[in-house]
Amino acid sequence: MNETYVEWLVKKKTPAYLAFLKILTIMLAVCFIVVGFVFLPALLIGVIMAVAAYFVYLNSDLEYEYLYVDKELTIDKVMAKSRRKRVATFELDKMEIVAPIKSWHLDNYKNRSDKEVDYSSGVENQPDRRFIFFYDGQKKIIFEPNAEMIKAMQMVAPRKVFKD
Repeated sequence: MNETYVEWLVKKKTPAYLAFLKILTIMLAVCFIVVGFVFLPALLIGVIMAVAAYFVYLNSDLEYEYLYVDKELTIDKVMAKSRRKRVATFELDKMEIVAPIKSWHLDNYKNRSDKEVDYSSGVENQPDRRFIFFYDGQKKIIFEPNAEMIKAMQMVAPRKVFKD
């Protein structure tokens, strides 16, 4: 069998509001639990704030794992390095084009109003390593693969995948 297997992990940048919300929920949970020892209903609010802090913590530390296996790209969301959730699976046959985010190959696709989904780090580095692909005429996906993954995709579909 001639299978291609490439795996890549990208850490998503935590937005400032989420970092602030994480600190705020932890502080409120501690305060309400301490007050709850004197005034019992505050303890219930403290427990609710602790649960909210847990979920904010999970969503503030995100990583995306790209897995390319034999013409199929799978994207998983790893939350706080402890929970994994499959986000999407894409077949290379249904991809229209794969190109860098500022590529001239995407000029024909600029006026399309497809649903945009971002599975990248959210940071524009120098040089920008993010890529875009249009999937099945419905979605515009932004992701950040490594050079090995792009090379593997280009070996299978050289007219769809561009490196510029």
